[in-house]
Amino acid sequence: MRLTPGPARGPDLDDVDLFDLDLYTGGDPHPVWDVMRRQAPLHHQVLPDGREFWSVTRYDDVCRVLGDHREFTSERGTVPTHLGTDDVAAGVLLTSTDPPRHTEVRRPLGVKLTARAVKSWEDSVRRTIAAFLEPALDGEPFDLAERALLLPAMVTGPLLGIPEKDWAELVQLTAMVTAPSDPHFLEGSEAATLAIAHHELVSYVRDWVRARRRTGFEDDSLLHHLMNVRPGGAALSDEEIALDGYSILLGANVTTPHTVSGTVHALIERPEQFDKAQADPTLIPNLVEEGLRWTSAACNFMRYAVDDVEIAGGTVPARGAVVAWIGSANRDASRFPDPHTFDLTRVNAKRHVAFGFGPHFCIGAPLARLTLRVFFEELLQRFGSIDLAGEPQHLRSYFIAGMTHLPISAQKRRTP
Repeated sequence: MRLTPGPARGPDLDDVDLFDLDLYTGGDPHPVWDVMRRQAPLHHQVLPDGREFWSVTRYDDVCRVLGDHREFTSERGTVPTHLGTDDVAAGVLLTSTDPPRHTEVRRPLGVKLTARAVKSWEDSVRRTIAAFLEPALDGEPFDLAERALLLPAMVTGPLLGIPEKDWAELVQLTAMVTAPSDPHFLEGSEAATLAIAHHELVSYVRDWVRARRRTGFEDDSLLHHLMNVRPGGAALSDEEIALDGYSILLGANVTTPHTVSGTVHALIERPEQFDKAQADPTLIPNLVEEGLRWTSAACNFMRYAVDDVEIAGGTVPARGAVVAWIGSANRDASRFPDPHTFDLTRVNAKRHVAFGFGPHFCIGAPLARLTLRVFFEELLQRFGSIDLAGEPQHLRSYFIAGMTHLPISAQKRRTP
């Protein structure tokens, strides 16, 4: 998906297909969202197979849909790839569960992922990122987007308790879940790709748990911690742990790589922003927030109306699917002046909803922010300039906005 919009145009909203994968692979949804925010903040679409959904594109409406589980439930599914088929794991899978159970499972895990808790990981994260960037120092073309897919596993694998030998396979499987139509990840049909990836990921965590129980091995990993969570006072079953572990693996792997590559691409397009960040490293935390807003890697989330709900000047009927477009909310001019300008000095960049909003706000946000801050500190310290070494290739997905290829060439920074 293009992050820098092309020439403004006025699309006919009657002809817009928000599930058209070409719109995100080689097209430009931002002009579409711009018109929707102005003219149709509640947009209804019926797909050729009869499935239908409503879209909200304004910042406040997106926050309302994601923030109020009494009006908009998660317990029928939360990603548009599952539109029309209720989630069989609803009420168990962490992402498809409303409070209070969601809170009871999430809270003890969140204790291990606060900003203070993850601070102790900074030295380890820095060593990992320094090693990740080392091959780019020789000046040869370096495919940042392709290589970055593994970066979150390199950072979070030890935290989760996942051995290094399994990282690449799990990254491939999580990509298959979130971009099942992309040729890099497709296994047969889209439905087959989703089924294979879901089965393999859940089976992996289930086997991991059973092995831990059999050996009695204990550590401080997040997945082991999940084995001790007791919502409502009752321990989770192995199947519940497997499903919640599946949620955690998805959250850990799928967005940070695309935030990295999308933000670097923005800096390549705007060398003055690169120079500004390099001259003043105190701007790097805000660069991270602007990068999160700009890329909006988790492009949308879905909810279902509990009853008839009036929102954005219209009505969503009871049980209607609502897609909240995060990529649009983060370009809403009412919240972010001049929203299509990448500005690392933007004063309110942190108000973005790239991590979601409400009960399902990303539990790993502190670790993601730490990883991104350290990444750009190390990048700007090592490289004096970065250029494109080939054409970027965008992910074929309407759920995750990102790239599969971003060839770059980097020049070492000269020290005084």
